[in-house]
Amino acid sequence: HFMMFAAYNQSANGRLYEAAGDLGEDELGRDVGAVFGAMLGTLNHLLAVDRVWMKRFTGEGDAPSNTAAILYRALPALKQAREAEDKRIVDWLGGMSDKALAGRFSYMTTDMRTVSQRLAPALSHLFNHQTHHRGQAHMCLTVLGRASVP
Repeated sequence: HFMMFAAYNQSANGRLYEAAGDLGEDELGRDVGAVFGAMLGTLNHLLAVDRVWMKRFTGEGDAPSNTAAILYRALPALKQAREAEDKRIVDWLGGMSDKALAGRFSYMTTDMRTVSQRLAPALSHLFNHQTHHRGQAHMCLTVLGRASVP
């Protein structure tokens, strides 16, 4: 079922970026009371956290030390990075066996502790986190007077 979540996540992110595509720079950066302030902060947070988790899962890729970091200020560049990360998630999960999905993984935290946990619940968290903050992004759109994502 994680492949289904990955495909849905990719599709939902595509629809969200399509809906946000005509926002101006001022609207993207306007604090509308979302957890990360603005649409730009929310979209960057989602990408940052996915990169952190994918680095933990795979041992590869860039992972910011701050999940509130603004990785990209321009929406086209952020969208391109989001599409690449979504493809990375889909491709990685596509190569996973049921045995691997039922297994454990280990990673080093920023304070240099080694953590070992089961992969399946961590993947569930990854996708649930995406859903939560996409909801915040929908709120940003409606506060800005735009239609939410269908």
